Amino acid sequence: MAPIYVDEAAGSDDTGKGSQEAPYQSLAFALYTHPDGQFQIRKDADTPYDEPTQSALKKAKKGADGIEKKKKKAEELAQREAKEKAEARERKEKKLEESKKIVLQEDPGLPKATKAKIANLTPLRSQRVRTSGWVHRLRDQKEIIFIVLRDGTGYLQCVLSGQVAQTYEALTLTLESTIEVVGTLKVVPEGQTAPGGHELVVDYWKVLGAAPGGDEAFTNRLNEKSDPSIQADLRHLVLRGETASAVLKLRAALLAGFRSSLTSHDLLEVTPPCLVQTQVEGGATLFKLDYYGQPAFLTQSSQLYLETCLPSLGDVFCVQESFRAENSHTRRHLAEYTHLEAELAFITFNDLMTHIEAIICETVDKLLADPASATLIKQLNPGFVKPERPFLRLSYVDAIEWLNKHDIKHEAEDADGNVIKDEQGNPVMVEHKVGDDIAEAAERRMTDILARPVFLYGFPAELKAFYMKKIKTEGEQGSTTFTESCDLLMPGVGEIVGGSMRIADADEMIAAYKREGIDPEPYYWYTDQRKYGTCEHGGYGLGVERLLAWLANRYTVRECSLYPRWPGRATP
Repeated sequence: MAPIYVDEAAGSDDTGKGSQEAPYQSLAFALYTHPDGQFQIRKDADTPYDEPTQSALKKAKKGADGIEKKKKKAEELAQREAKEKAEARERKEKKLEESKKIVLQEDPGLPKATKAKIANLTPLRSQRVRTSGWVHRLRDQKEIIFIVLRDGTGYLQCVLSGQVAQTYEALTLTLESTIEVVGTLKVVPEGQTAPGGHELVVDYWKVLGAAPGGDEAFTNRLNEKSDPSIQADLRHLVLRGETASAVLKLRAALLAGFRSSLTSHDLLEVTPPCLVQTQVEGGATLFKLDYYGQPAFLTQSSQLYLETCLPSLGDVFCVQESFRAENSHTRRHLAEYTHLEAELAFITFNDLMTHIEAIICETVDKLLADPASATLIKQLNPGFVKPERPFLRLSYVDAIEWLNKHDIKHEAEDADGNVIKDEQGNPVMVEHKVGDDIAEAAERRMTDILARPVFLYGFPAELKAFYMKKIKTEGEQGSTTFTESCDLLMPGVGEIVGGSMRIADADEMIAAYKREGIDPEPYYWYTDQRKYGTCEHGGYGLGVERLLAWLANRYTVRECSLYPRWPGRATP
């Protein structure tokens, strides 16, 4: 008979086989598994194997008996648990069968229930009400079922007890099922909390649409730890969450606030087209399509159309989708985004920046003054502090100097726009100079250090669109053409607004077309604005998702769109 090996240092009672290559760790376990075996034992690799002493065998025998007792105890416990589970399953099945016999009927002798949305229930306290929604949370506690109901306007705690909690529907109710509940709305007892400060004591209810349980249960398909790609695929379910829905409710309030602020400044809302045959921000980011045999694009901006409205409608604005075919996956870029744009006549560049600042600050003030939107801001961004006025105004040239002074560099590029790398393969970092397009990362870092809204203005003409008003400036290295343009930068997000004064002279506009290689013919209607009574005018575009990300403290603008679109993502 081969000896059974025990190595107290390197052996294992879990994976050992008692061989010299895979020894056990304890003599007790070896004796338990091989009661008639011959044993060889050692303390460690430096000690040779030897037969165990009689005292060691005696001690090991007690250990083996202990292992046997533990095993029997574990088996008895497992049998008892299995029996209890079987009995519990039997009781549950019996309870379910009995529950099928209970048929709820609404008591005609009770006062008629008033139908209302959850948000409108407060005035109906102490009355009988009827409402419907989705089961947001569900808890069964000692024959009482607590449901938090969601209908999109708010949340309501519902309490089911007695017979209403004993029906088959009650015992099999699942999250996200739709139900109708009827009962008396009562203020929650002192010391307890519930959404809205009240709860519905249910006397009648029914399932309108049952959601699946088991493998297809809502929480099995989606939870907070789900991979981002799964969350994107299941965006329609993500929207049911408290955070996602709060962001979209705040978005609605933000748009309403903007409309109120803009109309109070005598701007009229118009609705420009999304299908266009002209470009605004350069051809490289256009989505092209065939429009009945003609080339057309999805709009990059409604600005050109807004300018045509000034002579007839006065100052105007729009809230319109814009599209950029830019293969960017950053946290602040979308292929389709909501663009709030405005155009104003008979203004100066300073007037334009003052107007942008006023609209944003007045809108934020409106949101904070309204209890509903203020609650959403506090929920999503507890540390939010409204921006102080006036906003800092920093010229492009001064910004270049500031970045260099603070040793904020950018990646060097060759003539073709490729990043230059050193021998180790790392990007070569260089100081900024006038003429550089300040990189997004440097721009954001500067704004975060300044920790306040910043108007960055006066960009070189070669960095900006053809329609922007130009100004020549004399410097040490000769004349440079700048533009009356500005970007509004917010801490944590970066650029949220881009604006400029527009070229007012028709000949200057024709020259701008030529310089950019743009055929002026499709722009005849835009050029006509300079031909038939021109004026100094300017406008801006605000990215709604970016401003909302700042307001709600969201990491990415993808959280701020109902169904965000970015390169590779067009579903659901």
